[in-house]
Amino acid sequence: MPDVAEVRRRTWVPGRPVDVLATLGPLRRGAHDPTWRVDPDGTLWRGVRTPEGPATLRLSSRPALGEVAASAWGPGATWLLDSLPALLGAGDDVSGFVPRHPRVVAAGRMFSGWRVPRTGLVVEALVPTVLEQKVTGQEAYSAWRRLVRRHGEPAPGAEGRLWVAPAAVTWGRIPSWAWLQAGVDGARSATVVRSVRAAGRLEECVDLDRVSARRRLRAVPGVGVWTTAEVAQRALGDADAVSFGDYHVAKDVGWALTGQEVDDDGLAELLEPYAGHRYRVQRLLELSGAMRPRRGPRMPPRRHLPVGRSGSRLR
Repeated sequence: MPDVAEVRRRTWVPGRPVDVLATLGPLRRGAHDPTWRVDPDGTLWRGVRTPEGPATLRLSSRPALGEVAASAWGPGATWLLDSLPALLGAGDDVSGFVPRHPRVVAAGRMFSGWRVPRTGLVVEALVPTVLEQKVTGQEAYSAWRRLVRRHGEPAPGAEGRLWVAPAAVTWGRIPSWAWLQAGVDGARSATVVRSVRAAGRLEECVDLDRVSARRRLRAVPGVGVWTTAEVAQRALGDADAVSFGDYHVAKDVGWALTGQEVDDDGLAELLEPYAGHRYRVQRLLELSGAMRPRRGPRMPPRRHLPVGRSGSRLR
């Protein structure tokens, strides 16, 4: 096993602009995600659970040289560096994508260095996505932070400033009371447990075609259309995986493209001309900030789960 203190390096020359932070932004789970850190100079750090073990990845973009410099530590370092091009969208085929709305044209120009990432790590994407089902982002990100810090491990070579999420077997052994203390109800924790028990078959989705991968993900009770799309966007590099069922996406995309909010049926109709690239449109609009004005009050976090002594949820 490699020495966790040993650093491995790779320089990737993509032959095109690469916006590292925009591309990998969806992998971040909230402002205080313990598996994610960005230095003041834009250097990105991630704690990752790879098939070969935990690892730390550091990425620095060098636009003037047309390259991305990567360093990695830990047992999974080689795996991470080998998968770097896919992670940064090298396999994302933009052929056939024709922007048909002014907002999409503008967003494409503004974020020309963005591509759909492909981590190749299904469980890594699936667990936090399940935590985000039917709750506020505040609740989901808080739960993710507490669970990772309590049941994960410090990232190799990161001097305690970064964490790696638990392994599938560890997720499956978290007791019910610990899920509740983290603010996760029984329905979501049960879905996580069912998912990680099928981790081997789910990770095989990276080698399946798009339809077969979605079918296999949805075979897990509690994993529906929205969850499957969110996982496919991150782990499988699926440029067509629209977040149908999301509280905001249909309304935001409708407003950006037509000036009016739409439902999921309206979203499907609007994005039909972009078949094969529907998530690409969704994400470009998100990156450009093309969201409808928020006029109503925010959905408050639920208060029926255990709370800490100070009145906040247990950490």
